[in-house]
Amino acid sequence: MTDLSVGQFVNDLAPVQSQDTADNRKVGAEIYIEKLHKFYGDVKVLEDLDLTIQAGEFIAIVGRSGCGKSTLLRLIADLEQASYGEIKFKSTENFREGITSDDIRVMFQDPRLLPWKNILENVQLGLKKQQHDKAAQLLEKVGLQEKSKLWPSQLSGGQRQRSALARALSHTPRILLLDEPLGALDALTRLEMQNLIEKLWLEQGFTTILVTHDVSEAVQLADRIILLDKGHIRQQFKVELNRPRKKNAQFAELEQQVLDAVLAT
Repeated sequence: MTDLSVGQFVNDLAPVQSQDTADNRKVGAEIYIEKLHKFYGDVKVLEDLDLTIQAGEFIAIVGRSGCGKSTLLRLIADLEQASYGEIKFKSTENFREGITSDDIRVMFQDPRLLPWKNILENVQLGLKKQQHDKAAQLLEKVGLQEKSKLWPSQLSGGQRQRSALARALSHTPRILLLDEPLGALDALTRLEMQNLIEKLWLEQGFTTILVTHDVSEAVQLADRIILLDKGHIRQQFKVELNRPRKKNAQFAELEQQVLDAVLAT
């Protein structure tokens, strides 16, 4: 793949490998999407979509409402079935088709915590008894160790999303799917959550796909930004900004280029 400067888009589908991504390859899983189609009756949501995502890569998917972003995430998570086409996964251990709950976790805009269980019990969901200590460790990582015995209703929106993130990561996923999880948060809490997600991604190395309407958020977090338009990949932007990212002239230039591309669809 030709080396591109910040702000230029990638016409091919080759994955982008940054130093951060290279460090994550042992944990994350590669994703291969081939000739993917999704129809709802006569409505084409995704059509002939091809995409390769490198192990440990952080991908952001942007585009107008209804372009197929969340549908693509649900197909990867096996929450819906493709009309036809393939989604394959490859880890350091094996090459396999299909999805297992141990490998992939999804975080939604709604934290989906069980109201009758406290925060620690919510994070422990699905874990074996001998793994329960891991839930407490993750609550400490997200800054909620002192809130572990509270009910979800007693937490702020940001704290509930931190709890949902801890629950998702308690299973040590190879792939983390983020379906606009920060969309309902206030600006300051959103920035704090972005920093937390990036920190844990760098520490744990899972492959991450973020669906967002926030172009600034995509530039802040992603190695590569995918622009979807009417079920097709319209453009790909390679993000070559050092981490942690600062909102400098380069950041603003790329943000404007991605925004202009979205508005042109």
